[in-house]
This record gives sequence, C-alpha cells and structure tokens, in this order.
Amino acid sequence: MRVSVVIPTYNEAQSIGRVLADIPGMVEEVLVVDSDSSDGTAAIAQKMGARVLREPRRGYGRACLTGLAAVTAPDVVVFLDGDYSDRPAEMPILLDPLRAASADIVIGSRLAGARTPGALPWHAVFGNRLAAGLITFFSGVHLTDLGPFRAARYDALIGLGLQESTYGWPVEMIVKGARRGLRIVEVTVSYHARLGSSKISGTFRGSVGAAWGILSAFVKYQFLDAASARDGAV
Repeated sequence: MRVSVVIPTYNEAQSIGRVLADIPGMVEEVLVVDSDSSDGTAAIAQKMGARVLREPRRGYGRACLTGLAAVTAPDVVVFLDGDYSDRPAEMPILLDPLRAASADIVIGSRLAGARTPGALPWHAVFGNRLAAGLITFFSGVHLTDLGPFRAARYDALIGLGLQESTYGWPVEMIVKGARRGLRIVEVTVSYHARLGSSKISGTFRGSVGAAWGILSAFVKYQFLDAASARDGAV
C-alpha cells in the first residue's frame, strides 16, 4: 500500500522536525504544504527530506487540497498537523482499517482517546463534539470528533470533488463521503499540547473562525448541496 502524507504548516519551526522524524517507514512520500512561514519551517522540512510546496493562499482546506493535487499516485493519503499535537507514530492505527479493506475514510478521534492537560481547550472540545454530533445525526456516520489526523483512499477522495478551502474541509469530506456510501470509520488516537503558539484554538478569533467554517460547511454540504442534487435529478 503506497502511502503519501500531507502536512499543512504555517510557522511550525519548533515542531516540524519532530513530526517528520516520527513519520513511519512505510510512508512513500511526505508533502509539507507551507503557507509562507517566516520562521524557516520550509527550510527545515526540505532539509529533512520532505517535498515542500508553497501555498500563499491561506486556508486549511486550501493547503490540504494543494497537497492532494501534488501527491504521486498513492493508494492512501494521510493528513496531519505540523505542530506535533498528532503523533505520526500512531499512523498505523489509521492505516489498519484501510489495509484491511474495511474502510474508505478513517478519522482519528482525539476526544475518544487520551489527551494531555490543556491540549484541547474546552471551547474546541465543545465545538468538535457539536459538529460531530450533527454529522452523526444527519449523515448516519458515528463520530465523536473532527480531528485533523485522518487517512483515506486516494481514489475515494478524488471522486468526491473536494473544494472547500476553510476549516470546513473535513466536514465536506465526511458529508459527501457519507452521501456516496463510502465507509467512514473512527479510530482512537492520542492528542498532545502543540509545540509553539496556536493560531486557532488558542485565540478567540481563531476559534470563532474555525467554528464558523465548520458549521457553515455543514449547512452547505448537508442541506444546500443535497437540495441542489435532488433538484438536478428531477
């Protein structure tokens, strides 16, 4: 099974070296998609053997899409953050259901697993539980979290026509995948305090922006897109 890893980064010089050092040996390629970091993140990643892609357009989904478009014919693509809050050594946990052909998309749940104190603020926990609960209720996919550590079959991802450039990108993936009958499963992963300052959950503005991106994407892909698809089929 050919595995490509996509890591979005922005000023992760304190952590990217540790992330790359812990990538398991079964991985074929690692792509670091850097949003014009000013702290040398890209240079560190390149020195450690990652393929670095510059993506000046901001947006978590945009970085993931840029990486997805550049991978070299993998069977599976893994996404994780570059701040060392996800532990790359746990990647086999996500890959096992794909290797066993029992899943198409695998989401790593931070909320079902062990978290170090302060790794995920209460408002981030609440927001993720709310979004996961809405997806579970309306899409029928049982989730407890929308964690950033996830893996999926490459052909399944390409077939979804993903386009979301914001933090709503995981929601688009799950909702569209559920609608098309993809097998989406959740596994338990650990979560740790990030190295360096948080650009999202550690700030009020970042938290609100991420929450808005997630919830608006849910409404868009769960209801508006579904309604458009039904109208088009009439």
